[in-house]
Amino acid sequence: MDTGFEHRTRGRYKAAVSLGQVVSQLMAEQISPRQARLCEVADLWGRLLPSSLHEHCRIVDISRGLLKVEVDSPSYLYELQLCSEELLEELQRQCPGARVKRIKFVVA
Repeated sequence: MDTGFEHRTRGRYKAAVSLGQVVSQLMAEQISPRQARLCEVADLWGRLLPSSLHEHCRIVDISRGLLKVEVDSPSYLYELQLCSEELLEELQRQCPGARVKRIKFVVA
């Protein structure tokens, strides 16, 4: 008996793949490149900021050209905003592959 389900799905999947293959492909094509960009930016971020300021913030995300940074107090957020233009310029110059267009600071 044909339930219709087999008919609708027939032809969509040419070959069965293992979950391991799917995860490997996802890691290679999506996660690893994103992680590499994040690590590159995080390393540079640590070198650009003085340790007294670096201790009070952390990068939480990079997506669609936005670098999101959490800061532990409004006073440090203000300090970071004062130098954000220079930070952005250096990130763009030294990490062009990250494609950072804007930095957003938020108090955590």
